Amino acid sequence: MGTRDFPHTDDALLMPPARRSRTAASKSASGPAELPALHLTRFLPYRLSVLANTVSHTLAKLYEKRFGITIPEWRIIAVLGGGETMSAGEIAQRTAMDKVQVSRAISRMLDSALILRESGDTDRRKALLTLTPKALAIYAEIVPMALTYEEEVTDALSIDERAQLDTLLSKLQARADQLAGRPAPVGAKTEPVEE
Repeated sequence: MGTRDFPHTDDALLMPPARRSRTAASKSASGPAELPALHLTRFLPYRLSVLANTVSHTLAKLYEKRFGITIPEWRIIAVLGGGETMSAGEIAQRTAMDKVQVSRAISRMLDSALILRESGDTDRRKALLTLTPKALAIYAEIVPMALTYEEEVTDALSIDERAQLDTLLSKLQARADQLAGRPAPVGAKTEPVEE
């Protein structure tokens, strides 16, 4: 019975050992080892990013037309909406937004009288930002809309699943923060924090 009678037999297994090792060596010399497959639709960072973008953009439709504000502007309003005063750097850190994004949003918000900028008590170089009454009025209108939308999204989960999701997201965030604190790879560019 020849090898042709076994269509699923690996031909390499039927070679003499010496020839097998030469064939394997030539394969490894001809190119890099096979990379593991990345299935993007099952890749957690991608899925979290897509979910976050879908939720953000859907929510943005609720307030962009009505109030003329962008997603970064809404995030700044949301962060300062509790009456807090922060620097641009603190806002960037709290919202996990890019510093350039925050800086541009702050410029637009200053032009449209949504925030006030003043020097800090202890460090005059560190400008502190607070919401104007106009921005606080927008905040008061958007918050109920945002909470309703959150309820609609999480309605797909049971009460237990919501509690589990909250716990799991907190764990993942803590781990991601821990990994983000690792030293940057050699040659990576870092930007100064704009206060």
